[in-house]
Amino acid sequence: MTSTPQKPELLAPVGNFAMLNAAINAGADSVYFGIRGLNMRVRARNFTLEDLPEIINICHTNHKKAYLALNTIVYEQELPLAEEIIQAAKAAHVDAIICWDAAVIQMVRQADIPIHLSTQASTANSRAIQLYQSLGVERFVLARECSLEQIKELKSKTTAEIETFIHGAMCVSESGRCFISQFLYGKSANRGECLQPCRRQYRVTDVENNAELVLGSSFVMSPRDMCTVEFLEKLIEAGIDCFKIEGRARSPEYVKTVVDVYRRAIDAYFASTFDKSLKEKLVQQLKTVYHREFSTGFYLGKPINEWTSAPGSQASEQKTFLGLVRKYYRKALAADVLLQAGDVQIGDKLVIIGNTTGAEIFTVDSIHLDSKAVPKGRKGQLIGIRVPVTVRRNDEVYKLIPLEKNT
Repeated sequence: MTSTPQKPELLAPVGNFAMLNAAINAGADSVYFGIRGLNMRVRARNFTLEDLPEIINICHTNHKKAYLALNTIVYEQELPLAEEIIQAAKAAHVDAIICWDAAVIQMVRQADIPIHLSTQASTANSRAIQLYQSLGVERFVLARECSLEQIKELKSKTTAEIETFIHGAMCVSESGRCFISQFLYGKSANRGECLQPCRRQYRVTDVENNAELVLGSSFVMSPRDMCTVEFLEKLIEAGIDCFKIEGRARSPEYVKTVVDVYRRAIDAYFASTFDKSLKEKLVQQLKTVYHREFSTGFYLGKPINEWTSAPGSQASEQKTFLGLVRKYYRKALAADVLLQAGDVQIGDKLVIIGNTTGAEIFTVDSIHLDSKAVPKGRKGQLIGIRVPVTVRRNDEVYKLIPLEKNT
């Protein structure tokens, strides 16, 4: 690679309008999203066909790109729906469609929309890239099992755009193509319906004498989340064109925090300020939101025994609902907040979430009640707080509470 690599595109996951605006405000270059019906994240809120023009208008107004994920298996009876979604995306001027089903690739190509090949296709070699290029694919989201050295070799043999995941949940199966949920519950991971039975703890039973063993202290099919901040410079220097964050089923504050971290990391690298101290701070910031501990994934070699040690999130902060914004005063940078479910005091860390606002995180430095400064607001009160960013009526207000066990 050259000594001056290109700045990679930072691609963020969005599942609703709050996440969309959180990603944009945090500095994402592009976003990817799904439409209800054919979606690899069925349990996320997702968007409707009618939302498409607004999604893409918001992105293009903010000079961001919008990619539609149409990356499920498509059955025969669903071909008309796939065609309808593709035509609606074309009319709304989507920037690309992420897919891997051959029928969808064909329809997207006929619609003259750029094609990004999903990681579900498990692309891991230059010959496969050449084949898919002949079908019109412009960008490849590589198999998650590719190491950094393998990616470098691929980049040296192709001019195609390469995209890889840099943060978020990993699956115990090859490139996420898992059948456990399908076998146990009839909910296919390849249709976005996965119930994640792999994230649970299991026992091994001796059928002859009914003796049972818990499979160690780890959750043996539940990998840790990927985190690449501590070696992000290696990925940049490998020439990867697009850095993708996983998390369409997670929260707006997750998107806000993770995009902000990787935006700062990328910009710091190109400003020659990406040092050990900054990396440590960024990792701690990532630990505040949902994660199952961290792993380097396959980048630095096959992960061995990198399983989660507990169920659910290991975030160092927990979000709890406080109330709603009733009015925002733009000139004063302040908002009236109705406390419906809890108290707040100076020094508390809050996040305000709304469809247009996105997710804004800040620390309370002043509270007013009946025009008088007070140290604390109590449940049921309408208080005024200084808010350093624009928020809106009926935005939801949450307190971020530190969890000592994870700090």
